[in-house]
Amino acid sequence: MPGIDIITFGCRLNAFESEVIRSAAGEAGLVDAVIVNTCAVTAEAERQARQAIRRARREHPGRRIIVTGCAATLAPDRYAALPEIDRVLDNDAKLRVESYLEAGSTPTPSLPPPHAGEGGGGATGESNERATARARAYLQVQHGCDHRCTFCIIPYARGASRSVPIGVVAERTRELVAAGYREIVLTGVDLTAYGADLPGQPSLGQMARRLLAAVPELRRLRFSSLDPGEIDEDLWRLLGDEARVMPHLHLSLQAGDDLILKRMKRRHSRADAIAVARRARRLRPEIAIGADLIAGFPTESDDMFGRSLDLVAECGIAFLHVFPYSERSGTPAARMPAVAPALVRERAARLRAAGAAALTADLRSRIGSAGEVLIEQQGRGRAAFYAPVEFGTAGEPGALQNMRFVDAGAGRLVGVPV
Repeated sequence: MPGIDIITFGCRLNAFESEVIRSAAGEAGLVDAVIVNTCAVTAEAERQARQAIRRARREHPGRRIIVTGCAATLAPDRYAALPEIDRVLDNDAKLRVESYLEAGSTPTPSLPPPHAGEGGGGATGESNERATARARAYLQVQHGCDHRCTFCIIPYARGASRSVPIGVVAERTRELVAAGYREIVLTGVDLTAYGADLPGQPSLGQMARRLLAAVPELRRLRFSSLDPGEIDEDLWRLLGDEARVMPHLHLSLQAGDDLILKRMKRRHSRADAIAVARRARRLRPEIAIGADLIAGFPTESDDMFGRSLDLVAECGIAFLHVFPYSERSGTPAARMPAVAPALVRERAARLRAAGAAALTADLRSRIGSAGEVLIEQQGRGRAAFYAPVEFGTAGEPGALQNMRFVDAGAGRLVGVPV
């Protein structure tokens, strides 16, 4: 059957934007196309996107294939030269209705923009965006990045930092809550930079506090990745005194060695990362910490890597995302002495093993406790501290259910209603 299939790679922001793409393309009347929303964080993400493009052409020889996203924005000519592709759109154009008009037929009635995306892969992950139960929505409140970490190509694809005004954020949140979403995840390319470009320069914490006051019916608020060097005092106070803010922080750490952090041009030290994790636990003892770490950054010695490995335990990182360093042409890190690829893979595997052990320990420590679980689908949900929860009883997706956690295994808790 004719339709719009969207294949998404990369971060939650891309997943959010894929739903905006779906709405824009539908409004333009595009009825038979495959849209590939690419990621440029790693070479592997680009390889998988090209593989998906070729597969889409084999499986759908008569459909239009449109490619967009960060990789396509950075190298439009390279993607346009691929014989399978009919059109390339950059990150700005992909969100506009008019970008899809020439490929469409008769425009359809305007659809409400679904300011939400359900999940999304990691830096090399792929997901087919489909309608899902209305449990959790991702709301983009910040675009672009003004920083220039030496390994990162994304600022060149996303542009300067721009913030969504607080009134617009509140309006979109009300729409999502009215549509049945119980949890909102605020997301952005550099989320803790929120507000610097707005009148009065409201911080992320100030915006979140005003949002919760403006939308009292919102049950759960969560944040995507936070820069540990830029968490503002209002956000700390909100974490400590607002129960609707979920006890879960995901930190953009990237490394645990100070010299590597300096060469990455990060804005925090190892001690800063540990202090952030400790402060969070003092405010919310039940909190779960997630983080991103890069394995095998150029010049990384065994001792330097060891400090990153040790950081998993020192910060108590239960939800660890590991990225083997991937050289991105045009970045300063690409000119630094590289670590051997086999060693990069070995270090990534060791970090993942440490993360898996930390998650197992965290989940086991929660056996016997109770908490509210957001049901995402039959038999599965997510605790306030982000852990996946399985349960054997029936439950309506989108509902909140108090459960006692009775067992743990395979990266998730087992719950029973109480």
